[in-house]
Amino acid sequence: MELTDKEKSYIGAGRIDLERPFKPVNIAVLTVSDSRTRDTDTSGDLLDARITATGHHVAARELVRDDKDHIRTVITNWIDSELVDVIITTGGTGITGRDVTPEAVEPLFDKRIEGFSTIFHMVSFQSVGLSTLQSRALAGIIRGVFVFCLPGSNGACKDGWDKVIRWQLDSRHGPCNMVELMPRLLEK
Repeated sequence: MELTDKEKSYIGAGRIDLERPFKPVNIAVLTVSDSRTRDTDTSGDLLDARITATGHHVAARELVRDDKDHIRTVITNWIDSELVDVIITTGGTGITGRDVTPEAVEPLFDKRIEGFSTIFHMVSFQSVGLSTLQSRALAGIIRGVFVFCLPGSNGACKDGWDKVIRWQLDSRHGPCNMVELMPRLLEK
């Protein structure tokens, strides 16, 4: 797969080694929203298209209301299925009373990936400036599955996937990537 100059600019200090094999992963997409339907879920559609375009598989996709128990149930079911390597949520990471994705997901984490929030906000700042303060984007690992929680806007999903997650889920990205860690996530 040849990379465009624009794509190369998002890699930052890393590199893509085209001599290494690309290993597709199974990714589930969960949209959390009280106002969207499957027909109006543009952020879910955007992630679905980008995941597929980069060679990964969309293993599952759902839309749920801003409800902690429902969010946890879907995520837990996907993890229990053992058919999902990565979960990306979109929506519910803001600061309003109805935004509950971090409260739903974070207690499930075995490990939190602190650097994701930092890098996401650095990237987001380039697009939306100080408005990035209103996002509580986060990531972690639940029973060997990577979970990334993005804001619900299309711009945030583009930034999160195109400039951060995509590269860490590319087995050719160096000096390291998350795909190469997957077999070791459940080590004791």
